[in-house]
Amino acid sequence: MGSKLAKLKQKSINQNQRTSQFSLHRSRCKSGVNSNSFIGDHETQESEAGEADLHKHFVNCKKNPGHRQFIPVDTFSLKHLPEGHQNKYLYELVKASADLTVRVSVKMTSPDRPRFWPQTTVPFPFFNERHAPTSRVGSGRVWNIHAMQDGIAQDGDECDDSSRTECWCTKCEDSDSPSNVWWEFFLHTASHVVFDDYEAKHTTLRLFYDKDDSPVVIVDKVMVEYVNLDYDVCVLKCVTCDESLGNRLAEMYGYHLIAWNLVLYKYTHTRDKHKMTFIVSHPHGCPKQISIGQWKAKKEIHDRTKFTYSTPTCPGSSGASVHCVGYSCMAWNSELVHSGCLKCGLNYSGAGRFP
Repeated sequence: MGSKLAKLKQKSINQNQRTSQFSLHRSRCKSGVNSNSFIGDHETQESEAGEADLHKHFVNCKKNPGHRQFIPVDTFSLKHLPEGHQNKYLYELVKASADLTVRVSVKMTSPDRPRFWPQTTVPFPFFNERHAPTSRVGSGRVWNIHAMQDGIAQDGDECDDSSRTECWCTKCEDSDSPSNVWWEFFLHTASHVVFDDYEAKHTTLRLFYDKDDSPVVIVDKVMVEYVNLDYDVCVLKCVTCDESLGNRLAEMYGYHLIAWNLVLYKYTHTRDKHKMTFIVSHPHGCPKQISIGQWKAKKEIHDRTKFTYSTPTCPGSSGASVHCVGYSCMAWNSELVHSGCLKCGLNYSGAGRFP
């Protein structure tokens, strides 16, 4: 990956950066759905019997039988991109986004979950399961990795908790000699997947789950950094002192930013014509898959934007990053995540920010 990273970095440096203004407009779902809502059924996958139960849901899926419109990450190729988008840098961006996609597993439901979505009478997911030990899975994406030593970020960024001088992962919390070197990173998911710190304490992340036989890599120490129900977004702060894992994530994240920069403005002027959208998620909590489609409508929510799209999703896809090609000029921080499925058959996102 190192040589590929260097080549892309040089290409990125040489590329002329152009600024662009984004003009967002309101639109209605052509299938007749009220655009004032964009709220439907969530797509977290509930599970009662662990991994075997998740695979059973995958096999018996009613929304996308056979999952023929999903592409396993290890078989994804340039030819899977739509005509007019078979660009090697866009391909690298999709692969880089896949590398940073993780499965989010939650074992408990917060007693503080609201009855309804804000300013609606639409039931909020899992309200009736408060206090209960429930098992559900969604998806998320890693961003913004920092190597820390003695409480100081080694990349020069400010640390939001300068009083912390030792690793705070589960292993170090129970150790008499916690590590003074660790890595912190953030994860975007949906607020209906992880609602608050009560649920975060019962949340684990499985990374690099590309195939059934992928090594099990788990991060089990996370906390809520930010949550917003109006936007259906949750940002988790995560930690590890595993040097191999920390360095691997940092390299993947750097590669993702470079790949994004190479296609950042390439599709700006055709984004409303081709409307390409891609999502990488863990359908039914099983190995990650890539799906490609088109966005259909968009709606402004305060200073953010929600999208509907035909891009295939399944239970387990909630919280996955939604990439509307030509729109996200903040690759690391748009906070646009998959939220659910509307009655008209379209899928929809939470609200992301786009300058």
